[in-house]
Amino acid sequence: MTLSFLVATTAQLFIFAIIARALLSWFSGVRALTPVSAFLHEVTNPVLQPIQQRLRPVGGFDFSPIVAIFLISIMESLVLNLLGGH
Repeated sequence: MTLSFLVATTAQLFIFAIIARALLSWFSGVRALTPVSAFLHEVTNPVLQPIQQRLRPVGGFDFSPIVAIFLISIMESLVLNLLGGH
């Protein structure tokens, strides 16, 4: 396993966690997924919370997951380029 693979996999898993958190937020009545939801909040809060503090919801829509995914993708690309992986 190369470092490039590890960076790419970690970034993709984190993006998946952000998407899953956003999707679960639409279904607030689902109680069976509470442990999953709590885990996703704990994992993604360090990235999403600072963005949410600077970027308020517009029309009730939270754009922080989109911004976070964009930033993670840029960082992943930069790191992979530095490592010579892509």
